[in-house]
Amino acid sequence: MENKEFEFSGLTLNGFVMLFANLAVIALAVICLIIGIEWLDSGDSFMGTLSIVACVILFITNLIWWAGFIQLEPGEARVMMFFGKYRGTFTRTGYYWVHPFITTKKLSLRARNLDAEPIKVNDKVGNPVLIGLVLVWKLSDTYKAMFEIDSQTMAQNPNATTLGGDVKSIMNAFEQFVKTQSDAALRQVAGQYAYDDVDGKTDELTLRSGGEEINQQLEQKLNDRLAIAGIEVVEARINYLAYAPEIAAVMLRRQQASAIITAREKIVEGAVSMVKMALDKLSEEQVVELDDDKKAAMVSNLMVVLCGEDSAQPVVNTGTLNH
Repeated sequence: MENKEFEFSGLTLNGFVMLFANLAVIALAVICLIIGIEWLDSGDSFMGTLSIVACVILFITNLIWWAGFIQLEPGEARVMMFFGKYRGTFTRTGYYWVHPFITTKKLSLRARNLDAEPIKVNDKVGNPVLIGLVLVWKLSDTYKAMFEIDSQTMAQNPNATTLGGDVKSIMNAFEQFVKTQSDAALRQVAGQYAYDDVDGKTDELTLRSGGEEINQQLEQKLNDRLAIAGIEVVEARINYLAYAPEIAAVMLRRQQASAIITAREKIVEGAVSMVKMALDKLSEEQVVELDDDKKAAMVSNLMVVLCGEDSAQPVVNTGTLNH
């Protein structure tokens, strides 16, 4: 989208200088009032009336000038409008005086944090999962923020978007917009991937194993959605991921079964290797000569000992009794 934001270039004066000037106008108005009363008391109605009129004009001028004072802190900006026309964005920090008929709206450019509550979505294979995110965002384009979207539909308090609206209420309206769009982006990303590769037979990217790559895609989706509002996502990360309660127990048992099978495969693989090594050693060292039946019995016993869950209980053969 085209960047329509530009720096305010209208009349800007030091606020403290104009403050003293305004006080001087008040003093001058009081002097004109006193002189006018004295002229009226002396019978000169023309000069008295002229002084009173000058006093009124100076007083009205003073009231109008008071509306031109603005103050900005670091990380803040003011959108300047002259009878509905955008005149630029003022970002200089300090105390200033601008044309009193320019209407301003203060915005915060500071980074803000959103910790979204986990939402229920369906992953790529249809499993319901709970997923949440945390993101850091800030306003980067004040023109888009104020004029490209209808902020009144975002705010819970409609008065927060008026020109005299409180900056906190205005920023709360943008937070609501960010929250809505972050939920939509999170659903979009979560629907493209499975929660986990339960079978462990593919190298496909999953929500659980994706890590930084999933976070980068989420950040890109959020930036695409929030660019219309002049909002920049500094960082976005998935901070909560779990199966929905209705299938959590079933999926846990499935994961446990898969883990047990994988562990058994490793145990059997190791046991076969150890049995082979034992037979080869006995043969090389000529400790004992075993026929096929005795080798089979030895292999069976070793496999039971090595693959069994409980510790083997040895049976010592002390010989046979002849009757």
